[in-house]
Amino acid sequence: MSIEKNKKAELIKEFATKPGDTGSPEVQIAILTERIKNLTEHMKDHKKDFASRRGLLMMVGQRRRLLAYVKKQNPARYETLIKRLGLRK
Repeated sequence: MSIEKNKKAELIKEFATKPGDTGSPEVQIAILTERIKNLTEHMKDHKKDFASRRGLLMMVGQRRRLLAYVKKQNPARYETLIKRLGLRK
């Protein structure tokens, strides 16, 4: 499921590393996390929606790869990012 434009703009503003930043890994991970949350809620009601399940798994994989990249490049940035997003309890 996609997210609302105002929510996406809010996430971009919150996680951007500089003004006008929409493509940094932090922004991409934040947007993917929001989409994953929305799709997880959808899957609770529609258990047999296998096309959406596949999309959800692909998004989780993409987020995992982006997180691995951030962790490899800058472990301190990775730690702050997962704390801000509430991942990895």
